[in-house]
Amino acid sequence: MIRASLFALLIASLTLVAPPARAQGDSDAAAAARAAAARLEQATRQLDEAQSARDRVRALTETVAAFEDGLEAMRDGLRRASLREARLTRELQARETEVAQLLGVLQGMGNRPSPVMLLHPEGPMGTARAGMILADVTPALNARADDLRARLDEIKTLRMLQQNAVDTLQSGLNGVQEARTALSQAVAERTDLPRRFTEDPVRTAILIASTETLEGFASGLSEMTTDEDRTDLPDISDLRGTLPLPVQGQILRRANEADSAGITRPGILLATRPRAIVTAPTAATIRYRGPLLDYGNVMILEPQAGTLFVLAGLDVVYGGIGQVIPAGSPVGLMGGQDAEIGEILANSGNGTGTGRPETLYIEVRQDDAPVDPEAWFAMREED
Repeated sequence: MIRASLFALLIASLTLVAPPARAQGDSDAAAAARAAAARLEQATRQLDEAQSARDRVRALTETVAAFEDGLEAMRDGLRRASLREARLTRELQARETEVAQLLGVLQGMGNRPSPVMLLHPEGPMGTARAGMILADVTPALNARADDLRARLDEIKTLRMLQQNAVDTLQSGLNGVQEARTALSQAVAERTDLPRRFTEDPVRTAILIASTETLEGFASGLSEMTTDEDRTDLPDISDLRGTLPLPVQGQILRRANEADSAGITRPGILLATRPRAIVTAPTAATIRYRGPLLDYGNVMILEPQAGTLFVLAGLDVVYGGIGQVIPAGSPVGLMGGQDAEIGEILANSGNGTGTGRPETLYIEVRQDDAPVDPEAWFAMREED
């Protein structure tokens, strides 16, 4: 069932954004759709070839991420199609008088018999002059008529694409939900990850109860374990500034920017889509996962000794405390619900549909002090 949805999404993503390719933005959207389609196909092959639970988790993580890219491309294509249709409709409505006159002239020319058109009250000279004028005007009239037909045909095509998008979007939404469910099951069955230490639930509960700030909790983490493998973690300092963000999103607030209540935090806040997958930017040890203070579910990763990545605001968290997870491993899902088809279409019609109502807070701590996360992650222009 996942595979069927994959290819349905592939076809729609490519078709939806391609027809009105009149600007650079449309070309970029088509390229994004093709990239998502290639990623979907690759994820399907990885899933077929998966031999272990770890391989299956990796393949399903890629599948979910590919679905998210494909759905994003579809939403963008649908939005562009809706905006293009609305603009063409407004242009034609503004030219109603001109269009009516053009149709009248063309209809009149078409209904007159040839002999009548050759006669003129002023005789042969008048007929000649009228013929010359008609010869000059006719190409322009035909060009305007061709332009009108092209615009009407494009509106018809755009409306057909939007209508067909409903079934395809539903297939994509069903497919990504199936992939998320399969991913959760695969994570639960994964037992071959190395473990640096074993969680002490009692000490964890005591630390949470006695903590009033994220800083205090992070400081206490290093004292929680007694059986930790002291093997040095690899140094990833050379990866600073190149790590991928844990989730696709747009920056709402940068480090130390005040929110609406005037509160500043040392991390960045990303706006994400509902149910977006969150992954580990690099190989890391899970130091903590679960609810914490008013941050919702929190995942704290230790990629190297003395460095912590704090991800706060998740709805679902994966993995176990003490496990060492590879780069790109799923660590959780954002909250919310996927938009219904009607909502997506309505938002596309008014030019929106790119809403990201969920938020992920990212904080980086080095040697028990916060640092600007943008020094570690590769920030794209749209982030």
